[in-house]
Amino acid sequence: MKKMPQYLRLSLLLAAIFLLLALLLFRVWSLEEKLRGVSPAQSDHSPPRKGVPDRYTSPYHEENLVVFYNRVPKSGSTTLMGVIYALAKRNKFHCLHLNTTRNDHYMSPADQYKFAWNVTTWRSKLPAFYHGHVNYINFQTFGAPPPLFIQLLRDPIDRMISYFYFLRYGDDYRPHLTRSRMGSNMTFDQCVARSHRDCQPKNWWVQVPFFCGMAPECKIPGNMWALQQAKRNLITKYFIVGVTEQIPEFIGVLEASLPRFFKDASKHYRSSGQKHLRKTKKKIPPKPETLAKIKSTQEWQMENELYNLAVVLFNDVKQRTIKREINDDGEEVFVAKKQAFMYEKVVGPP
Repeated sequence: MKKMPQYLRLSLLLAAIFLLLALLLFRVWSLEEKLRGVSPAQSDHSPPRKGVPDRYTSPYHEENLVVFYNRVPKSGSTTLMGVIYALAKRNKFHCLHLNTTRNDHYMSPADQYKFAWNVTTWRSKLPAFYHGHVNYINFQTFGAPPPLFIQLLRDPIDRMISYFYFLRYGDDYRPHLTRSRMGSNMTFDQCVARSHRDCQPKNWWVQVPFFCGMAPECKIPGNMWALQQAKRNLITKYFIVGVTEQIPEFIGVLEASLPRFFKDASKHYRSSGQKHLRKTKKKIPPKPETLAKIKSTQEWQMENELYNLAVVLFNDVKQRTIKREINDDGEEVFVAKKQAFMYEKVVGPP
């Protein structure tokens, strides 16, 4: 048998080595994608779906937009989501609910990383609206482009009273669902007077952590650093923050600011008959002495400080974004103001 020339054996050997290296690199890449929580078909290496520019070459194109609503419980979020789900098909965007184990508002760094990159690279679901009861996530910590954050805040006492009676009497959204405190006839006044576990000052500490984020300090009731971080995030990280007491105005601002998602949102809100989609069945107004006891706590004072900041900022945004009018049906509506900027003296090549 004729011996194979040395140059040919060397060529085959080099080809085999090259093939093995290619397979090894592909394997490493695949493992990285699994760690990110996305499949290769959804990764940033895959071609964008037809008609949608690459998120990394055009991250701010409206067809690549991602909006994230990290919902505070008992703040009107079910009512708002009723509008958004109705708009999803009409306005052609995807709406996805983030569900966490045991409804935990905190996520591990590993889960945050996977979620941030899954949101970023799941091209088949763009444009997307995500929502869930979780604290603020800093996407940039994980090297991922951030979504547009929105939020609704509620007067802290009203929110707590609503939640207290919700656990005992349920609501008209799912009236047959058994709640954790059903059967208890204790009033909110009695709960506060007895310092019952449901009315401890630590229970007021809810909205600050939702803006503060995932840091351990955010969990500590009455923590000053957590309040300051929450205020910084509210001002610098959120696109629009509304207040429950002005939901029609909030929806009007969203429609004026993000028509790609919220076109006709105000019209649907007025005509759907779902202005209060989840209403607690029974609520007894608290006595003055109950309110005084609550307001003496540091936790409430910090929660109220954050809420008051949100009110001031939203009123400013509202004044600059929408105006109140009466339509042909005699209804009060909120419409977008005209664009207040233009371009001029544009020079350069054609």
